Order: sequence, then structure tokens, then C-alpha cells
Amino acid sequence: MSDLTHLDEAGKARMVDVSSKEVTARTATAAGTVNCQRETLERERAGTSPKGSVIQTAELAGIMAAKRTSELIPLCHPLSLTLVRVTVEADDGLPGFRVSSEVRANAVTGVEMEALTAVSVACLTLFDMLKAIDRSMTIGDVHVTSKTGGKSGEWRRE
Repeated sequence: MSDLTHLDEAGKARMVDVSSKEVTARTATAAGTVNCQRETLERERAGTSPKGSVIQTAELAGIMAAKRTSELIPLCHPLSLTLVRVTVEADDGLPGFRVSSEVRANAVTGVEMEALTAVSVACLTLFDMLKAIDRSMTIGDVHVTSKTGGKSGEWRRE
């Protein structure tokens, strides 16, 4: 169990002590999708979905969620974020929506969880706001696309 950083010697969950780590500029990006019926996408584009500005609301929800990640994910360190950007784009090829996030902080630990939380909650918000017209939607492929900073440096999904 010694290689599992969130477990102590007795196997109990614990928050990792990051007090000896150096503050570095940290970034992470993440992405995900919401697949829906073509009609759902067309109604959102036309502005006739029943709950109003779906894309703007989902983007705002993602930003708000990233800021509260440590309250949602056990043992996640609270961070002072310097940037959270969430983008939702309609995609005819899915059909559905592509959701992406970018998160930055000057911190002793990474911001991957904040980027993933932003995407996840933005996807959930799209589902919530569009479920009245399309209960068959699916959320998928939520993943980190890149990270920088810290001892391990830069990483990009290929």
C-alpha cells in the first residue's frame, strides 16, 4: 500500500501532505461530450429549448464547480484558482456538445481535478437543462487532455 498516497500505514484514507512541495504554475485542461438527438441540438441553436440560455448556463456552472472541487472530492486540496475557462460547443458530428475546460493556479498540487469537475458539471447542466426535450442524452469521454507544472512537468494526451 506504500505507493498509494491517499492511504496511511494502516490503510486509512488521508489527505496527502503537500507542505514540502514548491509552488509552481499549474495548468490542466479537460474535455467531455454530451450526445443528444439532432432535434435537441437544433432547438438549442434556435434558442427554443425550454430552460433558456443552455450553453451559457452550463459554462457558468462549470466555472462555479471548479472553484468548489475540494468540497466535492474527498481528500482534494482546496486551491486558489487564477483562471477557470469552460467552453461548450455544439457539434453536428456527434450530434451533441463538446465541453472543454482550462484551469490555472500557482500551487503546490495540480489542478486536474478542478478541470475534470468543471467539464463534468457543465455536462450535467446541459443534461439537466435539455432533459425535458431529450431523455436519451448521454454524457461521456470525460478526460484530462493536458497538464503542466510540478515535479512531473508537462503531459499531453495524444
